[in-house]
Amino acid sequence: MHIGLIGGIGPAATDFYYRRLIAAFASRGVPLDLTIVHADTPTLLGNLTRNDTAAQVAIYTRLTNRLVAAGADVVVITSISGHFCIDAFKAVSRLPVVDMIAEVNAAIESRGLKRVGILGTRTVMQTRFYGGGACAEIIPPLGQDLDDVHEAYVAMAASGMVTAAQNEVFNRASHKLLREENIEAIMLGGTDLALAFDAKTAGFPLVDCGGIHVDAIVRLAIP
Repeated sequence: MHIGLIGGIGPAATDFYYRRLIAAFASRGVPLDLTIVHADTPTLLGNLTRNDTAAQVAIYTRLTNRLVAAGADVVVITSISGHFCIDAFKAVSRLPVVDMIAEVNAAIESRGLKRVGILGTRTVMQTRFYGGGACAEIIPPLGQDLDDVHEAYVAMAASGMVTAAQNEVFNRASHKLLREENIEAIMLGGTDLALAFDAKTAGFPLVDCGGIHVDAIVRLAIP
């Protein structure tokens, strides 16, 4: 299967998918057939803020046409924020779309989680993962904590690097959710959060949306 990635949103997220897919295919002894096209992070964030579904779907459609020309069999958006218009995009895409929201919801259900905290952009947090956590209550940070997480996340995604100050924002918000909201896990509601969190060292359970998405791609590509 030839996998088409819409990357660039942001650079660390694209790198996360690329490296994880390379490792997964190599571990199975299967050659990876992959094409990556580039979308612009500031443009996406602007469309997200304005909830301009039509503009972002038009961008995805143009990029998907490039992937079709390259021979891709499926298309993947390597951004959780970029899933704000996923249903509209799926309705017009020339390629099957591997939907992260559906895959994460299935993973939460399989783990039996009922209360999950979330970090990410303001829209992802306020919409509680675009309403995708149907089987669990998704709980965002409140007030200033939500604003701080959003600002730290957007800066991190644009640069592709995490600073100590940004790390502190994410960890402070996570521990406050764990302490005050009785949650069972923290959802990494932005793929770039892989820069700040690792399942082995986080000290609390994670719902790694990007990792779940990559695993779904691999299952589809290597039956």
